[in-house]
Amino acid sequence: MFKKLSAVFLALLMIAALVGCGAQRRQPIELTLSTEDAEAILNAAGIYLPDPEAAPGAGTTVKWYSWFDTFHNYSEGEVVNTGFFTFRERYGCDLEYIECTWDERFSRLATLMLGGTPPDFYNGETENFPYYALHGTFAPINDYIDLDDPLWADIADYMRTYFSIGGDVYLLCTDLYFGSILAYNRRIIEEYGFDDPAELFYNNDWTWDEFYDMATSFSDADDERYALDGWFYSKSLQRSCGLPVVSLDTATGKFVSNLDDPRLERAGNLLYDLNKNECIWPYYNHGWQVRNQGNSSAADFGDGLKEGDLLFSCGGPYHITGTVEEISAEYADVTENELMFVPMPRDPDGDGIQYVESDPMGYCIVKNAENPEGVALLAACDRFKAIDPTVMSIDRLQKIEKYLWTDEMMDMYDLCVDLANRSENVLISYDEQGLGSQVGSAIETIERNGMQSATSTWAQLKENTADQLQYYLDDLNARVEAFETSGTVW
Repeated sequence: MFKKLSAVFLALLMIAALVGCGAQRRQPIELTLSTEDAEAILNAAGIYLPDPEAAPGAGTTVKWYSWFDTFHNYSEGEVVNTGFFTFRERYGCDLEYIECTWDERFSRLATLMLGGTPPDFYNGETENFPYYALHGTFAPINDYIDLDDPLWADIADYMRTYFSIGGDVYLLCTDLYFGSILAYNRRIIEEYGFDDPAELFYNNDWTWDEFYDMATSFSDADDERYALDGWFYSKSLQRSCGLPVVSLDTATGKFVSNLDDPRLERAGNLLYDLNKNECIWPYYNHGWQVRNQGNSSAADFGDGLKEGDLLFSCGGPYHITGTVEEISAEYADVTENELMFVPMPRDPDGDGIQYVESDPMGYCIVKNAENPEGVALLAACDRFKAIDPTVMSIDRLQKIEKYLWTDEMMDMYDLCVDLANRSENVLISYDEQGLGSQVGSAIETIERNGMQSATSTWAQLKENTADQLQYYLDDLNARVEAFETSGTVW
């Protein structure tokens, strides 16, 4: 359905994330590529991208609204965003960053829109769809991107299939990348005598069984040592069965419940057993907070990896990028090759496929944006960096030189992205916010079961959520149909 891509790491910089109200903001600094690399990128751009003299949006500034900044640099140890570099150097454009916190991301956006000062674009997340399309928050991209252009052809079907209503596409996807990974400290793995998860993965032995054995052997509640912590492992393990709780039936265009599928039940049982065997940091005994309550930049993903208090840190691949100093202080000594990662383990009783979430990398154009053409031009520059071998090689070299990623880490990264781009095992999880609060609440009950003090059996979860979930899915599908036929917004 869509072409396998050799990946570039587009979600590298979570530098200014989660800045609280009144907090001092970090100031961007100017980093440049070498003259040779810069010339190579601009020469290659002429093959794929429009002429600067004729390109709509050239010479303009776009307004980017988010809780993180993937474009600017904030320290010397970071990589240069080559898509943004092309946007500035080839087209004379610039970008204004409008910062928010994660908690206020949608409420503040609504305030800006109601006040007549909408930003131009927001990051493209699965949680944006379909609710914020039906809600009138985001605009269709069809008027600004030619999906039949060779630049977009290999990813157009993905956008049309998973992020469109009535033929209008609402997420401008520039690339696909894999969802959650498990990062680990090889020093700790060796100390406990475990097989290296990466070796298990390459031998097709990285399964829930192997993972569970490690987790139970490592964890000791009396010593506050746990296999898992952070906000993401529960839903990531649930989805590693290859099926989300709710999926889009691409044949009918309806959102459907998968609660009767035995794959979900097996994943639910895994989470139940991990919780019952005290392999998980007990949030409920610590004010429902992760370890260190977010005082460490690693805490949202699971603090303690470096000290040996945590076995696996779960999160998107961006969570282990950053300067060598940052990552070495939080997770593992990068200079000693201690840091490594693998995809989520697979279901040993499943179909044998290694599933990873096929997450979109891209943007949503805000409705009534002043400069949608500029957003489309920036997206074209980002799409170009995802398919051009010259830019891909430069992005790869930056990670090796700036982050000290080894060939082994790069190979694992490339393989994970390859898995995410295979159409035969694509896994799309529409995060709870995008399906509406009622559907989202039911999904969260199921996917967060591994984090609860009174964890439920799968039978209990189904009994408590199945009817409610189906009722609200029927309502969601009716709203999608009404939007398609009459333009009725939610």
